[in-house]
Amino acid sequence: MRQIIAMGGGGFSMEPENPLLDQYILKQVKKEQPKVCFIPTASGDQDNYVKRFYHSFENLNCNASHLSLFEPNFNNLEEYVMTQDILYVGGGNTRNMLVLWKEWGLDLILRKAYDNGIILAGLSAGSICWFEEGLTDPLNAPLYKLNCLGFLKGSNCPHYDGEGKRKPAYHELIATGVMKSGYAVEDGVVLHFIDEVLKGAVSSRVNGHAYKVEKEDTEVNEKNILVTYLG
Repeated sequence: MRQIIAMGGGGFSMEPENPLLDQYILKQVKKEQPKVCFIPTASGDQDNYVKRFYHSFENLNCNASHLSLFEPNFNNLEEYVMTQDILYVGGGNTRNMLVLWKEWGLDLILRKAYDNGIILAGLSAGSICWFEEGLTDPLNAPLYKLNCLGFLKGSNCPHYDGEGKRKPAYHELIATGVMKSGYAVEDGVVLHFIDEVLKGAVSSRVNGHAYKVEKEDTEVNEKNILVTYLG
C-alpha cells in the first residue's frame, strides 16, 4: 500500500501546541513506535527547524531521526531512507530542495521508498513536491508553477487560506492552462492518498477546508472535499 499525506500547513512547525496532525501521521503505521525521519532540505537543514522537530516528536510515541544533505549524517543514503516507516518533509524553498534531491539521487530513492510502502508526508514544500505541479512562492516575487516529482497526478496549492495571494494566483494559472487542475488545501488540513487515490481529508482545526479546483469550460470551480476534524 502506497501512502502520501499532504499537509496544506500545520504540524509541529506551525502548530506546536496542537499535535493532532502529527499524531494522525504516526497512527498510519501499525507499529507501537514507528520510525519517522524528518527531511528539512527545503529550509537548508536549518538547525532550529530540526530542533523543533525533535522537541515535538520526543513527546510522541515514535523513534525520531532526521536526514541532512548539507551535513550528511548517513553512510549510505538509500539504506538510511529505506529503514524508515515515515519520511516527513518540511517546508521552505521547494525548487532548491528538488534540485538537491536530484543531485543526490534522493528523488529516485523516495520513489523506491514510496513503492515499498514507506509513508511520505509533509507540509508546504513537503506537500507540493509529491504532485506533478505545485504553486510555489519565491520571496518578493509572483507565485508560479513548479514541476515536481509526479507521484500524484495534478497540481497542489497549500496555505490556501493563510496567504491571500495564493487563491487568485492558483485560479488564474489553472484558468489560463498554465497549471493542471488540482487540490487547494488550507493550513491545518491533510489530504491522505492511498495508491494515488484520495481516501480522505482530516483537520487539526474545527473549520478546515480543502477543495478540488478544476477548469470547466472557461471557468475555474472549487468543489468541497469532506474534511473530518480530528479533535
